Amino acid sequence: MKPTLFVLAAGMGSRYGGLKQLDGLGPNGETIMDYSIFDAIRGGFGKLVFVIRRDFEKDFREKIVSKYENHIPVEVVFQDLNDLPAGFTCPEGRVKPWGTNHAVLMGKNVIKEPFAVINADDFYGRDSFAVLGKYLSELPEGAKNDYSMVGFRVGNTLSESGTVARGVCATDENAHLTTVVERTEIMRVDGVVSYKDENGEWVGIEDNTPVSMNMWGFTPDYFQYSEEYFAEFLKENISNLKCEYFIPLMVNKLINEGTATVKVLDTTSKWFGVTYAADRQSVVDKIQALVDAGEYPAKLF
Repeated sequence: MKPTLFVLAAGMGSRYGGLKQLDGLGPNGETIMDYSIFDAIRGGFGKLVFVIRRDFEKDFREKIVSKYENHIPVEVVFQDLNDLPAGFTCPEGRVKPWGTNHAVLMGKNVIKEPFAVINADDFYGRDSFAVLGKYLSELPEGAKNDYSMVGFRVGNTLSESGTVARGVCATDENAHLTTVVERTEIMRVDGVVSYKDENGEWVGIEDNTPVSMNMWGFTPDYFQYSEEYFAEFLKENISNLKCEYFIPLMVNKLINEGTATVKVLDTTSKWFGVTYAADRQSVVDKIQALVDAGEYPAKLF
């Protein structure tokens, strides 16, 4: 069974100031997401699911979904503040979405096969989709609790314009994830990749240290765990109008209690994205260089 690609795009309308500003970075106006979907198709993925906000469904279907429909089956699901477990209602004044793992939960009725989760606005690269697609497609039928994460080498994920935030990963001898620690300031200091620790000191790490870029592989049992834990999360946090239910929160819980394992898959892909406005031209140039090298056709879809 071919795995599904689940694209987290619910923040898109607000983050880009509306779909019309979806930035064309490729030679024919391609978005970063276009490259991810192109790479996923050639990496063996068989279906696309987008999670978006309902208020821009019409725009999204016209401008985005229509591009891909002749290439791969596409479904759209919606993230809504009021989509909560029985017994909970959205508190007055809440405007912030409930976070990435709440967005993942929205796929539970349409995804019945192993699936990958990615951000809409990160350029992950061809090799990352190849390694994740291979892992998911080779899982035995009915596999459970066997998850995966693409571990990008931190040296391949930096911005030339300033610090970046990354989930720095630790693994055991079987390349299974043991912890993810969010480091909010990472950059090269005197040529060495370093993060700022709790005391404000720079700590050097190896270039090939794996970091999470929110590129995960799950089997469908993940939805049930997420639903159950979301109710627990809300009991403790619902009065906090800014709290968010993130994927690493759920993953860490399942790892720590021994319920699931997460295989960290190495990739040679270089991540890039527009973290700062100043990054935009650099991303355009990098994509053009990949096109010139024959990695991508000049026109994708």
